[in-house]
Amino acid sequence: MVERLKITQLFDPEHTLAAPLLAQHTYPWKVLPHIGAFIEQLGATLPADEYDHPAPLVWIHKTATVAPTAFLGERVIIGANTEVRHGAFIRGNALVGSGAVVGNSTELKNVILSDNVQVPHYNYVGDSILGYKAHMGAGSITSNVKSDKSLVSVNVDGRREITELKKFGAMLGDRVEVGCNSVLNPGTVIGRDSSIYPLSMVRGFVPPHSIYKRQGEIVGRVYPPLARVS
Repeated sequence: MVERLKITQLFDPEHTLAAPLLAQHTYPWKVLPHIGAFIEQLGATLPADEYDHPAPLVWIHKTATVAPTAFLGERVIIGANTEVRHGAFIRGNALVGSGAVVGNSTELKNVILSDNVQVPHYNYVGDSILGYKAHMGAGSITSNVKSDKSLVSVNVDGRREITELKKFGAMLGDRVEVGCNSVLNPGTVIGRDSSIYPLSMVRGFVPPHSIYKRQGEIVGRVYPPLARVS
Protein backbone atom coordinates (compact mmCIF):
# COMPACT_ATOMS: atom_id res chain seq x y z
CA MET A 1 0.00 0.00 0.00
CA VAL A 2 0.91 3.68 -0.17
CA GLU A 3 3.38 5.05 2.36
CA ARG A 4 1.46 8.32 2.74
CA LEU A 5 -1.58 6.50 4.12
CA LYS A 6 0.26 5.03 7.09
CA ILE A 7 -0.65 5.94 10.65
CA THR A 8 2.85 7.26 11.25
CA GLN A 9 2.38 9.78 8.44
CA LEU A 10 -0.88 11.13 9.87
CA PHE A 11 -0.89 11.08 13.67
CA ASP A 12 1.48 11.93 16.52
CA PRO A 13 0.89 9.15 19.08
CA GLU A 14 1.94 11.45 21.94
CA HIS A 15 -1.40 13.24 21.66
CA THR A 16 -3.83 10.37 22.21
CA LEU A 17 -4.50 7.67 24.79
CA ALA A 18 -5.09 5.40 21.80
CA ALA A 19 -1.36 5.24 21.07
CA PRO A 20 -1.07 1.53 22.02
CA LEU A 21 -3.91 0.67 19.65
CA LEU A 22 -2.47 2.74 16.81
CA ALA A 23 0.90 1.06 17.29
CA GLN A 24 -0.64 -2.33 16.52
CA HIS A 25 -1.62 -1.34 12.97
CA THR A 26 -0.03 0.14 9.87
CA TYR A 27 -3.06 1.78 8.25
CA PRO A 28 -5.60 3.81 10.23
CA TRP A 29 -8.79 2.15 8.99
CA LYS A 30 -7.54 -1.14 10.45
CA VAL A 31 -8.02 0.46 13.88
CA LEU A 32 -11.76 1.12 13.48
CA PRO A 33 -13.11 -2.38 14.32
CA HIS A 34 -11.12 -2.43 17.57
CA ILE A 35 -11.98 0.96 19.12
CA GLY A 36 -14.78 -0.30 21.37
CA ALA A 37 -12.83 -3.19 22.87
CA PHE A 38 -9.79 -0.97 23.39
CA ILE A 39 -11.85 1.62 25.29
CA GLU A 40 -13.21 -1.08 27.60
CA GLN A 41 -9.70 -2.29 28.38
CA LEU A 42 -8.27 1.20 28.78
CA GLY A 43 -11.14 2.45 30.92
CA ALA A 44 -10.60 -0.31 33.45
CA THR A 45 -7.03 0.97 34.00
CA LEU A 46 -7.82 4.67 34.41
CA PRO A 47 -7.07 5.98 37.93
CA ALA A 48 -10.18 6.60 40.04
CA ASP A 49 -8.67 9.76 41.53
CA GLU A 50 -8.55 11.30 38.04
CA TYR A 51 -11.63 9.89 36.30
CA ASP A 52 -15.26 9.69 37.35
CA HIS A 53 -17.16 6.55 36.37
CA PRO A 54 -20.80 7.73 36.24
CA ALA A 55 -22.18 4.83 34.21
CA PRO A 56 -21.06 1.40 32.98
CA LEU A 57 -18.28 1.77 30.41
CA VAL A 58 -18.17 5.58 30.73
CA TRP A 59 -15.14 7.42 32.13
CA ILE A 60 -14.96 11.21 32.43
CA HIS A 61 -11.90 13.10 33.59
CA LYS A 62 -12.61 15.16 36.68
CA THR A 63 -11.48 18.35 34.92
CA ALA A 64 -13.80 17.81 31.92
CA THR A 65 -17.09 19.66 31.57
CA VAL A 66 -20.11 17.70 30.34
CA ALA A 67 -23.39 19.55 29.86
CA PRO A 68 -26.41 17.95 31.55
CA THR A 69 -28.20 17.69 28.20
CA ALA A 70 -25.37 15.76 26.52
CA PHE A 71 -25.88 12.04 25.90
CA LEU A 72 -23.07 9.56 26.50
CA GLY A 73 -23.54 5.96 25.42
CA GLU A 74 -21.32 3.00 26.29
CA ARG A 75 -17.56 2.71 25.82
CA VAL A 76 -16.83 6.43 26.12
CA ILE A 77 -13.76 8.16 27.57
CA ILE A 78 -13.66 11.94 27.93
CA GLY A 79 -10.22 13.42 28.54
CA ALA A 80 -8.90 16.17 30.76
CA ASN A 81 -10.16 19.74 30.26
CA THR A 82 -12.48 18.67 27.46
CA GLU A 83 -15.82 20.41 26.98
CA VAL A 84 -18.90 18.44 25.90
CA ARG A 85 -21.57 21.02 25.18
CA HIS A 86 -25.37 21.02 25.34
CA GLY A 87 -27.08 18.58 23.01
CA ALA A 88 -23.97 16.61 22.09
CA PHE A 89 -24.78 12.99 21.18
CA ILE A 90 -21.93 10.59 21.87
CA ARG A 91 -23.45 7.30 20.77
CA GLY A 92 -20.63 5.07 21.89
CA ASN A 93 -17.15 3.76 21.11
CA ALA A 94 -15.69 7.25 21.45
CA LEU A 95 -12.26 8.07 22.84
CA VAL A 96 -12.05 11.86 23.22
CA GLY A 97 -8.69 13.32 24.15
CA SER A 98 -7.77 16.20 26.42
CA GLY A 99 -8.56 19.83 25.68
CA ALA A 100 -11.14 18.88 23.06
CA VAL A 101 -14.50 20.45 22.24
CA VAL A 102 -17.58 18.39 21.32
CA GLY A 103 -20.24 20.93 20.47
CA ASN A 104 -23.98 21.29 20.39
CA SER A 105 -25.78 18.82 18.12
CA THR A 106 -22.49 17.08 17.34
CA GLU A 107 -22.72 13.29 17.04
CA LEU A 108 -19.82 10.91 17.60
CA LYS A 109 -19.81 7.20 16.84
CA ASN A 110 -16.82 4.80 16.79
CA VAL A 111 -14.16 7.50 16.80
CA ILE A 112 -10.83 8.54 18.19
CA LEU A 113 -10.44 12.27 18.77
CA SER A 114 -6.89 13.23 19.65
CA ASP A 115 -5.99 16.01 22.06
CA ASN A 116 -7.27 19.53 21.29
CA VAL A 117 -9.62 18.40 18.53
CA GLN A 118 -12.60 20.67 17.91
CA VAL A 119 -15.93 19.47 16.51
CA PRO A 120 -17.93 22.36 17.94
CA HIS A 121 -21.09 22.89 15.89
CA TYR A 122 -23.48 20.48 14.17
CA ASN A 123 -20.88 17.89 13.15
CA TYR A 124 -21.28 14.18 12.48
CA VAL A 125 -18.11 12.16 13.01
CA GLY A 126 -18.48 8.42 12.54
CA ASP A 127 -15.96 5.61 12.03
CA SER A 128 -13.17 8.15 11.89
CA ILE A 129 -9.93 9.25 13.54
CA LEU A 130 -9.08 12.92 14.04
CA GLY A 131 -5.49 13.91 14.72
CA TYR A 132 -4.04 16.46 17.11
CA LYS A 133 -5.66 19.92 16.85
CA ALA A 134 -7.86 18.87 13.92
CA HIS A 135 -10.85 21.17 13.52
CA MET A 136 -14.14 20.67 11.69
CA GLY A 137 -16.09 23.82 10.87
CA ALA A 138 -19.79 24.19 11.58
CA GLY A 139 -21.95 21.68 9.72
CA SER A 140 -19.07 19.67 8.28
CA ILE A 141 -19.53 15.90 8.46
CA THR A 142 -17.93 12.57 7.74
CA SER A 143 -20.06 10.34 5.53
CA ASN A 144 -19.21 6.83 6.65
CA VAL A 145 -21.32 4.54 4.42
CA LYS A 146 -21.53 4.42 0.62
CA SER A 147 -25.00 4.71 -0.89
CA ASP A 148 -24.75 1.23 -2.42
CA LYS A 149 -23.36 -0.23 0.85
CA SER A 150 -20.30 -1.60 -0.96
CA LEU A 151 -16.83 -1.79 0.60
CA VAL A 152 -15.10 1.54 1.06
CA SER A 153 -11.90 2.22 -0.83
CA VAL A 154 -9.29 4.98 -0.58
CA ASN A 155 -8.40 6.64 -3.87
CA VAL A 156 -4.76 7.70 -3.95
CA ASP A 157 -2.29 8.23 -6.79
CA GLY A 158 -4.73 6.80 -9.32
CA ARG A 159 -5.18 3.60 -7.33
CA ARG A 160 -8.06 2.26 -5.25
CA GLU A 161 -7.03 0.75 -1.92
CA ILE A 162 -9.86 -1.52 -0.76
CA THR A 163 -10.33 -1.38 3.01
CA GLU A 164 -12.70 -4.36 3.46
CA LEU A 165 -14.94 -2.08 5.54
CA LYS A 166 -18.49 -0.99 4.84
CA LYS A 167 -18.25 1.79 7.42
CA PHE A 168 -15.29 4.15 7.17
CA GLY A 169 -15.66 7.91 7.44
CA ALA A 170 -12.48 9.97 7.32
CA MET A 171 -8.95 10.17 8.68
CA LEU A 172 -7.84 13.70 9.50
CA GLY A 173 -4.15 14.12 10.13
CA ASP A 174 -2.74 16.41 12.79
CA ARG A 175 -3.78 20.08 12.50
CA VAL A 176 -6.20 19.56 9.61
CA GLU A 177 -8.80 22.31 9.10
CA VAL A 178 -12.14 21.44 7.49
CA GLY A 179 -14.29 24.32 6.29
CA CYS A 180 -17.94 24.80 7.20
CA ASN A 181 -20.59 22.56 5.62
CA SER A 182 -18.06 20.31 3.90
CA VAL A 183 -18.75 16.62 3.33
CA LEU A 184 -15.92 14.13 3.72
CA ASN A 185 -17.03 11.12 1.68
CA PRO A 186 -16.33 7.54 2.79
CA GLY A 187 -12.64 6.73 2.65
CA THR A 188 -11.33 10.29 2.81
CA VAL A 189 -7.78 10.65 4.16
CA ILE A 190 -6.38 14.15 4.71
CA GLY A 191 -2.68 14.60 5.37
CA ARG A 192 -1.19 16.70 8.13
CA ASP A 193 -1.48 20.50 8.09
CA SER A 194 -3.96 20.62 5.21
CA SER A 195 -7.05 22.79 4.85
CA ILE A 196 -10.37 22.12 3.16
CA TYR A 197 -12.37 25.00 1.69
CA PRO A 198 -15.92 25.50 3.00
CA LEU A 199 -18.73 23.72 1.12
CA SER A 200 -16.31 21.15 -0.29
CA MET A 201 -17.15 17.57 -1.25
CA VAL A 202 -13.98 15.63 -0.55
CA ARG A 203 -13.12 12.13 -1.72
CA GLY A 204 -9.88 10.14 -1.62
CA PHE A 205 -6.48 11.32 -0.41
CA VAL A 206 -5.51 14.95 0.18
CA PRO A 207 -1.71 15.31 0.53
CA PRO A 208 -0.18 16.93 3.60
CA HIS A 209 0.48 20.68 3.59
CA SER A 210 -2.21 21.23 0.97
CA ILE A 211 -5.25 23.41 0.37
CA TYR A 212 -8.27 21.63 -1.09
CA LYS A 213 -10.26 24.17 -3.10
CA ARG A 214 -12.52 21.85 -5.07
CA GLN A 215 -12.37 18.41 -6.68
CA GLY A 216 -9.38 18.36 -8.99
CA GLU A 217 -7.91 21.57 -7.56
CA ILE A 218 -5.52 20.94 -4.69
CA VAL A 219 -2.59 23.29 -4.24
CA GLY A 220 0.43 23.14 -1.99
CA ARG A 221 0.40 25.36 1.07
CA VAL A 222 2.85 28.25 0.85
CA TYR A 223 4.34 29.18 4.19
CA PRO A 224 5.56 32.74 4.80
CA PRO A 225 9.30 33.10 5.32
CA LEU A 226 10.50 33.29 8.88
CA ALA A 227 10.95 36.81 10.16
CA ARG A 228 14.57 37.88 10.22
CA VAL A 229 15.85 38.78 13.66
CA SER A 230 18.17 41.77 13.57
